[in-house]
Amino acid sequence: MAPAHTAPWGAPEGRALFTRDGDVVVPTDLARGPWSPDALHGGPVAALVGGLAGRRLAGDGMLPVRLTLELVRPVPVVPLAVGVREVRPGRRVRLLDVTVTVASDGTEVALGRVLGIRRADDDEALVPTVPEDEAPPGPDTGASRPPLTDAYEAFHNGGVEIRFVRGRFDQPGPAAAWFRLRGPVVEGEEPIPFERAAAAADFGNGIAAELEFRPGTVFINPDLTVSVHRPPVGEWVCLDARTRFGAPGIGTAESALWDEGGRIGRAIQNLLVEPPG
Repeated sequence: MAPAHTAPWGAPEGRALFTRDGDVVVPTDLARGPWSPDALHGGPVAALVGGLAGRRLAGDGMLPVRLTLELVRPVPVVPLAVGVREVRPGRRVRLLDVTVTVASDGTEVALGRVLGIRRADDDEALVPTVPEDEAPPGPDTGASRPPLTDAYEAFHNGGVEIRFVRGRFDQPGPAAAWFRLRGPVVEGEEPIPFERAAAAADFGNGIAAELEFRPGTVFINPDLTVSVHRPPVGEWVCLDARTRFGAPGIGTAESALWDEGGRIGRAIQNLLVEPPG
């Protein structure tokens, strides 16, 4: 675990998003979200689900390549039970369902489905027929900016370090930013690459907001889909994100995912949109 020191807004490095208490996981304040201090940010939930499934798949030589997370209801800051079930067994392709429930009464709060594909023995990657999109500038060129919602300790202002290379929180429109977990997802466990991608992927609608963060304005995502064609390398994951509005009350945030070596995948969030009345 990294030595403790002070992060930009007072969050010490090395603190976990969740701790274990027997068979349950207990969220820390660093897992909370921006909409309410009583509900978790989607990023820690996605990382928790992706990490559990990814570790199980790794035992059979598979990589997690897709996570679809349904946020059934706001995930409360209470002890949670997390279970995994295989719904499609296979030697080359496998599907796992991961459920997150309130430990005290069994209320389901999130459901994740993770697709795993066996990694080929050949280390030589195939080359696309067209060049990749231009990569965003690296994290060393980015600027750390104070979060707009800083009334209490949470994931967005303490659990991750964020460095913008295009756009900013207080500037509506497309943006690109790099994300680095400041500590483990679960205490005592080194984050696996898929956890890092899942934790960052839920920020697309936040960094590329088209509406201002203010009372009466809502643009929350009841789901998150993360798809990667390779796991990220290193601590940093970049989202190059844009939000689009469609039918009244409906939007989508779409993010291209990168690490410092190149493109790694994509994330999609469907949005419930309520402009200020």
